[in-house]
Amino acid sequence: MAAINVAGYDEGIDLPDNDPVRKAVRDYLASQPIKVLPQLKSFYRQHMQQTAVQDLGPYISWSLAVTGAPAFGWKMRDVDVPPEAQALDGFQSLMIDFYNQAHLDRLWEKVSPAYEKQMSHYGPIIRPLIANVDVYLRALSTDFSNRHFRVIVEPMLQPELIETKYFGDYTYVIVSPSEHPLLFDLRHAYLLSQIDPIILTYREAVKKKSSLLDLLGDAPLPDEMKTTEGFTLVCSQSLTKAIEARMDKDINEIDRALHQGYILTPYFADRLTTFENQQQSMRFYAETLIDNINLKTETARLANLKFDAAPLVRKAKTVVLPGPELSPAGKTLAQAEQLYNDHNTEESKQLYVKSLDQEGEPSEHAQAWYRLGIISISEKHASIAVESLQKALDSSPDDFTRAWTNIYLGRLAKASQHDIPLAKKYYQDALAVNGASEKAKQAAQDELKEIQNQEKQ
Repeated sequence: MAAINVAGYDEGIDLPDNDPVRKAVRDYLASQPIKVLPQLKSFYRQHMQQTAVQDLGPYISWSLAVTGAPAFGWKMRDVDVPPEAQALDGFQSLMIDFYNQAHLDRLWEKVSPAYEKQMSHYGPIIRPLIANVDVYLRALSTDFSNRHFRVIVEPMLQPELIETKYFGDYTYVIVSPSEHPLLFDLRHAYLLSQIDPIILTYREAVKKKSSLLDLLGDAPLPDEMKTTEGFTLVCSQSLTKAIEARMDKDINEIDRALHQGYILTPYFADRLTTFENQQQSMRFYAETLIDNINLKTETARLANLKFDAAPLVRKAKTVVLPGPELSPAGKTLAQAEQLYNDHNTEESKQLYVKSLDQEGEPSEHAQAWYRLGIISISEKHASIAVESLQKALDSSPDDFTRAWTNIYLGRLAKASQHDIPLAKKYYQDALAVNGASEKAKQAAQDELKEIQNQEKQ
């Protein structure tokens, strides 16, 4: 994102709610002798589309598809690389030169704390939002254990922006920092990531209902959704929007979705009242929902429907919803995180301890133990740090926290316990966490490499 910010991506740069990191990075890059900059600007101009948001899409996909600096190679087989990322042919060599000439490694050391702070701000907001969806769906972690959902906060983007990318079993949501996070859009992305694999499980049953495609007509949907294969996504989106309407208690959402072309939203909304009063999870109940779609009834319902002329464009500030009610522990944890990020260690520690005695999600208690462990490290209380971090692992932490907990336990095992095999195990456990941040993975790899080098000596 730094590269395109100096190559021509200026959208929203004059808005007052830009994150300070964006200006700081742009100012830094403007002071550097970057020889490849004219080529970068030319490349960006050649790949411009109709809007700045459309310009961004391929670059976001590209950044998610590569391994990162300094090689920027594909993470996957060429055939699995998203087409819009492949369309940026030639960008890799430019990025390698840009990375080296702009000394981005040194820049990252300066700005990475700001990125971590933004993620810690979003964590207490996202966790209960996800929990509310899981409770509604009666979802289990074992339902689709190979599916992953990650939110990435990117300060280099224009304010009030959210982009969702689907890479196989991974759903990435990229957001620009906001004082009021776009909760509706975040929840929609997560909910769809849970519903889509359920609908795909019953794709053959969905195909039997695909004659309803004839009723889509001039609905403002992408052409690929108006095919037999694409009808599964119409079904997934319809069910997702019906659930949103039920959770928000807003029947207008049903009508809006219907006129946008998500023609099964009214049917699903009606049937969800039955789902809510039984015990089966959506993972299995969806089969009943699909099987009971009556083609004649739905054809009659849709006979005189007039679709909207264009896709609904949500203005960012109009979709900000009240945040989900945090648990008592979650509320205290949010206050503690704010104090911690403001370097008020002593008061934050008191609140982390307080949150452990309050009712809350296991992941919230895990976050409190993790922070207490980090604080103990800074206070040079190694044994207390080990105990706190181990309790964090035992409390069902989220992937971000689990990875870093293992890394810090590995460092403690190596430095204070002189237990190299145990340290290696913790680093390997960190690398095995599917949702670990790229920074955590790199840290674990660097620690393991250092141990390997020492063992060779």
